[in-house]
Amino acid sequence: MSLEWLDREVTTSAYLWRLEREDGVAIGFASHDRDLVIDGFRYRAAPGMVPSSIALSDSLDIDNVEISGVMTSAAIAEADLDAGRWDGALLYISLVDWEQSEAEPLPLICGEFGEIVRSGDSFTVEILGASSFLDEPIAPLTSPTCRAEFGDRQCKLSLHAHQREGRIITISGDEIGIDVPGGAGADFAFGSLRFLDGPNCGLSYAIVGGQGDAVRLADLPAQPVTPGARVLLTEGCNKNFATCRDRFANSINFRGEPYLPGNDLLTRYPGA
Repeated sequence: MSLEWLDREVTTSAYLWRLEREDGVAIGFASHDRDLVIDGFRYRAAPGMVPSSIALSDSLDIDNVEISGVMTSAAIAEADLDAGRWDGALLYISLVDWEQSEAEPLPLICGEFGEIVRSGDSFTVEILGASSFLDEPIAPLTSPTCRAEFGDRQCKLSLHAHQREGRIITISGDEIGIDVPGGAGADFAFGSLRFLDGPNCGLSYAIVGGQGDAVRLADLPAQPVTPGARVLLTEGCNKNFATCRDRFANSINFRGEPYLPGNDLLTRYPGA
């Protein structure tokens, strides 16, 4: 990659910001006076938007970025923040020569949205860089329940085989009545409900209980839920060995130690 454009007497560089939400929506901004198209993706002009500071290092310190000035676009609505649409979003910041938009941009930082703190009309976003994953334990801790997430690469079950589409019929408190063709008897407890249309389209919510045609959500959606909205229901697992073995026939991939004695072994005594 040639970076000779960084040494010019008259700068032709512009910052690129690309934000990708978990529901597939992606938006881009450029610190330039006109839109830039890079690799077929349009970055909207936002001349006053520049990062206040970027700190990069080759050590094990976590990369930092101040982004207090980026969230000034109407594309990032207050309602979307309240609904959680930006939770876990990815942020890419790069530098590009706007005179040669076909050239490869210089990547500066990539991170994931962490905690979002609101204060009046402004808010602060914690960015989790790649080095933040170094804080995770090297070896997994033992546990009687499964440490895998249902349907991930450790569980190895196909989520598609345990998903059903349906339509919302009734709403009563935190309980939602759903018409699920072919879903009679299906256990959706500990699973998830994803809205496929309506004001909450693209958002997923954890199910704390429910079987067949009624489910209860852990958190109610921020936007109104209307009858007739299409939803995608995904079954869940309580992470117990008996459930993994008897219900899913997947005991070979169980990521737990159900028969390993715990700390309560020291308090046991004959006849207890």
